[in-house]
Amino acid sequence: MTGTQPPIADYGLVGDTRTAALVSSTGAIDWFCVPRFDGEPLFGRLVGGAPAGTFRLGPVGPAPVAERRYNPHTATLVTTWQVGEARLTLTEGMVADVAGRLLPTTLLVRRLSAQGTAVDAAVEFDPRHGERHRRPRVRDRREAVVCEWGSLAMSLACGPRLSVVPGEPTTVTISPGTPVTFVLAVAQREPLVHVDPAAAWDLLAGDEAGWRAWAAEIDESLPFRDAVVRSLLTLRLLTYSPSNAPVAAPTTSLPEDPGGVRNWDYRYVWPRDASIGVAAFLGAGKAQEARGFLGWLLYASRLQRPRLPSLLTLNGRHVPRERERVDWPGYAGSVPVRFGNGAADQHQLDGYGWVIDAAWVLVQAGRRLYGETWRTMRAFADLVAQRWSEPDAGIWEIRGGPAQLVHSKLMAWLALDRALQIADTHRVRPAQRTRWTVARDAIAAEVRERGFDPAKASYTRDYGSTELDAALLLLPVIGLDDPDSPRVHGTIAAIRDELSAGGPLLFRYPPGRDGLPGPEGAFLPCSFWLVQALAGTGRLDEAVAMFQELLDRASPLGLYAEEMDPATGLHLGNYPQTLTHAALIQAALAIREAGAG
Repeated sequence: MTGTQPPIADYGLVGDTRTAALVSSTGAIDWFCVPRFDGEPLFGRLVGGAPAGTFRLGPVGPAPVAERRYNPHTATLVTTWQVGEARLTLTEGMVADVAGRLLPTTLLVRRLSAQGTAVDAAVEFDPRHGERHRRPRVRDRREAVVCEWGSLAMSLACGPRLSVVPGEPTTVTISPGTPVTFVLAVAQREPLVHVDPAAAWDLLAGDEAGWRAWAAEIDESLPFRDAVVRSLLTLRLLTYSPSNAPVAAPTTSLPEDPGGVRNWDYRYVWPRDASIGVAAFLGAGKAQEARGFLGWLLYASRLQRPRLPSLLTLNGRHVPRERERVDWPGYAGSVPVRFGNGAADQHQLDGYGWVIDAAWVLVQAGRRLYGETWRTMRAFADLVAQRWSEPDAGIWEIRGGPAQLVHSKLMAWLALDRALQIADTHRVRPAQRTRWTVARDAIAAEVRERGFDPAKASYTRDYGSTELDAALLLLPVIGLDDPDSPRVHGTIAAIRDELSAGGPLLFRYPPGRDGLPGPEGAFLPCSFWLVQALAGTGRLDEAVAMFQELLDRASPLGLYAEEMDPATGLHLGNYPQTLTHAALIQAALAIREAGAG
């Protein structure tokens, strides 16, 4: 990599539902954690600079990208460069299905091939482990070069055989008809299994067939189906399959403000984001994935129930304390680089609404909740009925004191309303039903009185404020007010006007009002929530037009970060972002529903 760092949206995602790698259009894997999403990085140049390591396969010199795409409805990434009269192609992916076979849990397959004439390709293999960029102990075996760091081992095999020395770039000539396949295997606290490159290539082909079969089951009636399928594939890749926990993003510290301090670790699970994914998967016909999250939630919440943590690790544990690595240069000089997340201890009332609504979505689809699932939802509803009047940190995790946030109250109302609807078909004690009903009605009365500004004809960010909050775009689907009511229409209009960042983009709240220095970008999930709101209030043509505008702002590979710079269109923040892709799917589902109506 030369010059400035590639834009965030330049990176493609390859993964195996346990971990993931980000690959630039130069063929460089600049972010790759093992053995799972929140593990230590092996290649960390994305935010750690050159000493953090990379794994690049690509042209020796500058060469334009002729084509870059995923094989249709798969997780296999293909990059082709024009090198003079020839073309050099890198095809790569990770093997997701390793069950029942003697295979490493992490198996990355990368193949270089040439068309036209022979092409010289660069191989830069420089693994560095952990926050201190530790070099490996290297052993060169007949079948592979092996790198070791205590209980962690990694091997790189090449077919045909090629001598690769970690940390020393080399050149290989790729001839037409004679591709070179690189196989990276990783093991931690288990035997390192070597896989022959030809066999690994066949495994990747088999994995592709599995992804195509998975995608073929997605509802054919979905509008903008290709974009929705890519988002569903992305959500599936970001779901940690051993526990069914969806990680918010596979990265840490990609900046919301390049050069600034808005850099957070997103390699954890927000129950809120995951709950939105339940509705997304179920609406697309993927019931197994929807049920998987609720199964994880039962396990993850068991230690703190009925309290619902704002975020958890992939195994349902408390997220590590937030710490800063001031010696890491950060992406585009954005420091500090953070590991762990300080929002883990916040009280976020809205999370209960998202989770109980996810359970209600399953019930609506005709699927009865398991006994333990319903007991958990009842406990959450009881806590909401008890604590709804307290201030909280809210959906945006402002690093300040709690407040009486209107969106949080709306989601508390949603939690109790959905619990009451589930109770129509599931056992509940009469006293419990009465408690939920009284609290739900009290929330509605208070929000209508204290959370609405008649002068703006809009609900506001918090009680007594005149500021707006784009999360209130969810009003039409929450149901506290009728979608056709003047209050709902007025709130949508006010947010669209006052929080506009230009075109289809929105700020999530008034810029500069979160206690942190520097600006942030437009928040992409909010734009998809606006599409959903427009579709849900009868403005289908506007919703479709805005959805198309947002699709035009995707990365070249159809991926989205959390935010976007309104001036430049550059993607900002951790990437790819589960919440954005889930919101995209929900917007498409809303368009389908509005069209069907």
